[in-house]
Amino acid sequence: MPELKPLHADHAPAVLAFELANRAYFAASVSDRGDDFFDRFTERYDASLAEQEACICAFYVLVAEDGSVLGRFNLYDMKDGTARLGYRVAEAAANRGVATATVRELCRKATADHGLHTLRAATSHDNTASQRVLAKTGFVADGPAAPTDLGGKSGTWYRRDLRS
Repeated sequence: MPELKPLHADHAPAVLAFELANRAYFAASVSDRGDDFFDRFTERYDASLAEQEACICAFYVLVAEDGSVLGRFNLYDMKDGTARLGYRVAEAAANRGVATATVRELCRKATADHGLHTLRAATSHDNTASQRVLAKTGFVADGPAAPTDLGGKSGTWYRRDLRS
């Protein structure tokens, strides 16, 4: 059974493999990370761990029994009880309820482990799978998301009050 784990230095090879294996799949619905992301992966990964250590962000990986990464689930810009949610799930795990179940689990962790009371997430208009996940997990539309919020695509911001 997959397990949601806080990002750790030891996850780096599996995270890189996940990102490379799913790059084309992700680019179909979200902005491509670009070659620079992969060229500077170690530097960026270390910066993410530092942000997590500083309690600015909380990064999680959904790890399969074999140690491979099935998804990334992140809380960004944690401040004053609020954070942005971002996630991506491997193509092999898509359309099986993995994202929905893991977002629900992360919502519980956001409150219990990070003291958050509100999460926001943005998704592009053409990312219907993400829209369904957000709706199933209690997020409601909260206004337009600009292309600068979504790597060049227009979309919608969603919000979930974790206190209810």
